[in-house]
Amino acid sequence: MKTFVRCGRLFTGREDEARTGEMLVFDAGGVIAYVGPEADAPAREAGDALVDYSGLFVMPGLIDVHTHLAYGNAKSEEDIDLYSPLEFRALRGLFFAQKVAAAGFTALCSPGDAGRISLSIRDAIRARLFDGPRVMAAGPYLTTHQGLTDWYPTWIGAPQTSIGKLVTTTAEAIEEVRRQVKDGVDCIKIALDGIERRGDGTLVAAFTQQETDAIVREIHRLGRKAVAHARGREATLYAARAGVDLILHANHLDEECIAAMLASGSMLCPTLTHPKNVIEFTQPHEPAFHKGRPEAVRREYALGCDNWKKARARGVPLLTGTDTGFAVTPYGEWHARELELFVADLGFTPAAALRAATETNARFMTGGHEIGVLEQGRAADFIVLDGSPLADIRLLQDRARLRAVYIAGRELRIPERDYDPRQVTDFALVNWTDLYTRARVAELQPPRLAAE
Repeated sequence: MKTFVRCGRLFTGREDEARTGEMLVFDAGGVIAYVGPEADAPAREAGDALVDYSGLFVMPGLIDVHTHLAYGNAKSEEDIDLYSPLEFRALRGLFFAQKVAAAGFTALCSPGDAGRISLSIRDAIRARLFDGPRVMAAGPYLTTHQGLTDWYPTWIGAPQTSIGKLVTTTAEAIEEVRRQVKDGVDCIKIALDGIERRGDGTLVAAFTQQETDAIVREIHRLGRKAVAHARGREATLYAARAGVDLILHANHLDEECIAAMLASGSMLCPTLTHPKNVIEFTQPHEPAFHKGRPEAVRREYALGCDNWKKARARGVPLLTGTDTGFAVTPYGEWHARELELFVADLGFTPAAALRAATETNARFMTGGHEIGVLEQGRAADFIVLDGSPLADIRLLQDRARLRAVYIAGRELRIPERDYDPRQVTDFALVNWTDLYTRARVAELQPPRLAAE
C-alpha cells in the first residue's frame, strides 16, 4: 500500500524555489518512492491512499540541532541538575519532545543531558512506544574545572545528576567517551570553554589543544560525532583544529578559526534564539537583569553576528539550533524563530534559512542521509503549511498555519496539553528575590502617616 500526497507547492530542500503540480508518494514503511510531477506519478492501485494538500505548502520536517530534552525549561543551573530525579526528567523530556514535534520539528539533536535521559527518550520513540521526533542523543558534557557545567563550588563538586561529567585527566576523558559509547550515544559534547577569563577579557579554553585532539580522536575512532560548546576564540580554534563535527556558538571566532573549520570540515551552529530571547524577554525585576546579563549578551550577539557572517561567506556551513530547554526558550515555542533570525540578522534568504534547517542540518544528524530532503529513498518526514515561508519566514511560528506533521509517513496527532511549570521545573529553593532593608521597603510602600 502506498500513500499519494498531492501538493499545492512542494519545497524539497534541494532547491531554493517551490514546485507546483507535484505529487509525493511513500510506501507503507514511510520511505519516499516518488517525488515529481503529478502527471508522471505511478498509477494508484487498489488500497492506495490519496491525501489532498493541493492548496497547501509541503516541505521537509524541520530540524533543531540544539535542544536539551533534560533541562525542563530551567530557570537556573540547580533546576537543571538537582531538584528532580533522572526518572522524572526522562518522562518530562518525552512530554517536551512531543511539544517540539508538534511545532513542526521532526528531528532534533539533544547535545548534552544528564544520565541517559536523551537516550531513553530516543529509544522509546524508536520503539514506537510513543510518538515523537527523531532524536540524536548525547550523554553528559565532558568538562573540567574551567569548563561549562562545572558550575558548583569545589566543596560540592559535580553531582551524579548533573548534565556535566567532570574529568581531570586525558585518561579520564577517554574512559568517559568509551563509557558513553557503550551506553549508545550518537554524539558526545565537550565543554571547551566556560566562564574563566584572562585579564584582557578573553575566554580561556577548558582543555588544551592536545587534550582536545585526544578526546575528539577517540570519539571519531568509535564512530560517534563530536560536539563542542565554544564561545571564545581559543576554544573555537581548538575545536576546529581537532575536527569537532559541530561547534556551538563561536561568537569570538576569527580568520584563523574559519580557516581551521574549512580545513577540518567543522560545522557551526551559532544559536541565535537563546541570546536574542535573553535580550528581549528578561524583565527588570529578574536577577539576570540586575547582573547586567541582557546588555552583555547584546554586545556579544552583535559581535557574533559579524563573525558568523564572515564564516558563512567563506563557506562554513551554518546550522539552525535554539538552545531550547531554558525558561527563555521553552519547548515547542521558539524553534522556528531561529530561521527568522537567520534571515533578519545573518542575511539569509528565506529559502537559504529553510535549507539550513533541513538539508544542512541533516548532514550533521545521525541517519541524516534519510531525512532533511524530500526525494526518493528518504524518509517521508514532512510538514504541511497554510501559506509559504518563502514569502514570509515568520509564518513558521504561527501554529494555526501548521496543518500537519508527518514522520516516516505517519501523521502525528499530538493533543495540546497544558502543564504547571511550578510542578515540572521550578523546584529551586528560592523564596525571595529581593533584600527587604528599611530603605528598600520605603521604596516599595507609601510612607506611613505619623500619629497625630
